[in-house]
Amino acid sequence: MTYEEHLDEVATLITELFDARDKAAINMVMRAQADDFFSGHDDDPSICTLERAQQDAEAVYKKYRPPAPSKK
Repeated sequence: MTYEEHLDEVATLITELFDARDKAAINMVMRAQADDFFSGHDDDPSICTLERAQQDAEAVYKKYRPPAPSKK
């Protein structure tokens, strides 16, 4: 899969695995991309696999998810 397809797959997996809305998943992927999380993927497209997308979705969600609303 291409780099762009990989990013799309990561966003899709975030929505499926973590019940995130599309916009939130896309924002997480965009923040990760801006933070160079995917820089190795762009350099080596052979790591853009479904298995890696699953790993990346979990890592991106853990690192870039929005904070939980505070309970008052």
